[in-house]
Amino acid sequence: MTEPVLSPGLAKRPRTGDIVAGLSIAGLLLPEAVAYAGIGNVPPQMAVIALFAGLACYALLGSSRFAIVSATSSSAAVLAAATASMANGNAELRLMLGIALVIFAGLFFLLASLARLGSITDFIAKPVLRGFTFGLAIVIILKQLPKVVGVYPASGDLLRFTLELFGQVSRWNPVGFAVCAVSLGLLFLLSRIKRIPGAIIVAALGIVVSKWLDLPQYGVTLVGPISLQFAMPALPALSRIEWLRIAELALAVVMILYAESYGSIRSFAMKHGDTISPNRDLAALGAANLVSGLFHGMPVGAGYSVTSANEAAGAVSRFAGVVAAITILVIVCTMLPAVALTPDPVLAAIVIHAVSRTLNPAMFRRYFRWRRDRLVVIASVLGVLVLGVLDGLLAAIGVSMIMMLRRFSESTISVLGRLGQGHDFVSIALHSEAQSVSGILILRPDEPLFFANVERILNQARNRVGEAGKSIHTVILSLEESPDLDSSSLEALRDFYQAMSGQHKQVLFSRLKEPAQEGLKRADIPGLPASSICGLSVDDVVQRAQARKEVR
Repeated sequence: MTEPVLSPGLAKRPRTGDIVAGLSIAGLLLPEAVAYAGIGNVPPQMAVIALFAGLACYALLGSSRFAIVSATSSSAAVLAAATASMANGNAELRLMLGIALVIFAGLFFLLASLARLGSITDFIAKPVLRGFTFGLAIVIILKQLPKVVGVYPASGDLLRFTLELFGQVSRWNPVGFAVCAVSLGLLFLLSRIKRIPGAIIVAALGIVVSKWLDLPQYGVTLVGPISLQFAMPALPALSRIEWLRIAELALAVVMILYAESYGSIRSFAMKHGDTISPNRDLAALGAANLVSGLFHGMPVGAGYSVTSANEAAGAVSRFAGVVAAITILVIVCTMLPAVALTPDPVLAAIVIHAVSRTLNPAMFRRYFRWRRDRLVVIASVLGVLVLGVLDGLLAAIGVSMIMMLRRFSESTISVLGRLGQGHDFVSIALHSEAQSVSGILILRPDEPLFFANVERILNQARNRVGEAGKSIHTVILSLEESPDLDSSSLEALRDFYQAMSGQHKQVLFSRLKEPAQEGLKRADIPGLPASSICGLSVDDVVQRAQARKEVR
């Protein structure tokens, strides 16, 4: 999508819909934030700080009028896994590592924006991302159950954790389980009514019931006191090795955060025909995470559920996020002690309801029906369940990269022929009526040329030339699929040109993009005239080749 001259959202006059939406999602955001702090195994105030940072920064810098940036379940789970792997049980170190991770995530987002890497998430295939989020939802739900039933398995391994948890069903707290089940039922019921903040209603009811029935006497735990103290911006005191290690982990957090965020942003932009700016959103997410980290908050992104709730509540601009931030500030200043009385099973129900959207096996049906990427989906789900959240995420990203490299490395080359008496040239293999041009072999790589496939493709081109023999005098390479050429491609094209020159065949290029033209000119291939490097159509280059032959 093209970048807007004026960002939609704050450029428009705020409407009543923004105020209603802001009030509505504020009731969803605060209890969800506290719940996600539990997933991240960090104090609740870190999630509240992240809320303010995400809402304020995206309202100022973002491009989507619906996106709401706050802590998300996936980023919280990755935060917990990343810091636990390094802290070795040291709670203070774990918090410092978490803060460093959020700061690095913000810096990486900002660098990606400066480098204009708005399409970075295209490298994570949708089947891989869906498989990862499905497996992550299972992990999150299982990790919420101990707070509900009052049984805390000692094992960190998910399989052993699950066996221990369900092996002690007789010790489960029935009251906590009932509170969670009723809360979950109410959340699903209230979610059918637009503009109703189901999470805050259920949380409020939970507090009332807790006071009325004195739930703690039945073994039901409460959130506990929330000490919201805004610290001055500061960097955590970590060693150089710890900074380097956390930087590596932050890259994984950035990938999943932006994949999740841009998926939400793009979905609602397409639905409403809005223009958005991926690079601007990278900058907004970078600023939000950097501010959150400096003030000791959690990582933030544009989650689908809260963005969907914002749109459903009637938001028309990013002003809804400003209203939500102001509303949350009022609640925090006046009602924070009441939030501390929320039963943990109620928060667990809010988390389970939030991640339930991704726990739908039906979204995988298409891959099995199409017989495409089935093993990839299964591997992504099992990667999270078997390897854990962090290693599962890295494995999912690795699978995406392998899929991309495999596809590009297996690229083929097509022989083109003229379609009828017109100016169009198409693949002869796909169009039997297309006719080759006498004395000219026209070849088109089906994928962009780069270091992993260029030798393979040009070897195919040599074979095609060898099959044609002395009947051709010119080889035309149509490189419209290659927006640019890396050094490996330039070297391979130089060798190909020299090989063709040795066989007394001229080589011409067609449909070259400007960066590719510049690359070939700078390569300074001996004997290759500048006139052979052009962006002309295949038909124009064919006419040029025929004219050169007549002159000779």
